Amino acid sequence: MTQLSVNINKAALLRNSRGTNSPDLMDIARRALQAGADGLTVHPRVDERHITRSDARDIVQEFGKLTEVNFEGDLREDFLELVLEARPHQCTLVPVSPGEITSHRGWNFQKWSFLLKPVVERLKSEGIRVSVFADPKPEVAEQAAELGADRIEIYTEAYARDFDAGKTETLQKIMQLEEQARKVGISLNAGHDLTLENLPTLLESVQDIKEVSIGHHLFCHSLFHGFEATVAAFKAICRKHSKP
Repeated sequence: MTQLSVNINKAALLRNSRGTNSPDLMDIARRALQAGADGLTVHPRVDERHITRSDARDIVQEFGKLTEVNFEGDLREDFLELVLEARPHQCTLVPVSPGEITSHRGWNFQKWSFLLKPVVERLKSEGIRVSVFADPKPEVAEQAAELGADRIEIYTEAYARDFDAGKTETLQKIMQLEEQARKVGISLNAGHDLTLENLPTLLESVQDIKEVSIGHHLFCHSLFHGFEATVAAFKAICRKHSKP
C-alpha cells in the first residue's frame, strides 16, 4: 500500500509568523500519526522560514523510532551535515533556486550527476535511503538509477494542472516512467499539489508508488474540515486506491 507522509512545513510557517510555539510542531506531528499518517516529512530551507534545523532534529528524536522521517533538501553543506547528524530514514534531494517560494522543478541529472552521485553514495553508506526529485519523464528512471538512488520522487505539479484541465498527458508520462523504473529496479515516490481529488486517479494509474508526501493541500483542506479528519481522508485514499 502507498504510504502517506505528512509534510508539516506549513504548521511551522504558521508558528514562525508570530514567534511563538503555537501551533506546537510536535503536537501537529503526533496528531498526524494518530490520524493514520505513515511518516513525517520536513524541508529545512536555508532561511528557516518554516522548518528549522532544530525542528528537524527534534522530529527525528521524538518520532524516529515510531515512524519514518523524511528530510527534503538540496546539496548545500549545512543541510547534508544535518542529515548525517540527525539520520532520518530517508533523504529526498531536491534542487533549489534562490528566492523560490516552493520547489518547482526536478533535477537535471545529466548536468548535476557529478555532484549528486557522491552525495547519494555517502548517504546510502550511512544507511539512509535516498530519493531524488524528478520531473515526470520516462528517461529519468535510468538516470536516477545510474546515480545509485533508491527512489525517485515524481514532481507532480504538472499532473495536478493537467488533472484540473481534464488532460492526461502528464499522467501518461508518469505511467511510462513507472514502466522504466520497474526495468531498472528503482522505486517511486510522488509529491507536490496532490489533493483529495487528484490522488485517487494517480494511485489507480500508477500502482507502484511507495509513498506520497503531502503538505500544502492537506493543511488547506484542514482549515475547513479539521486536521485529523483530513489526514484520515488522505490515508483512506492511499488504502483504497493503491496496490496492496
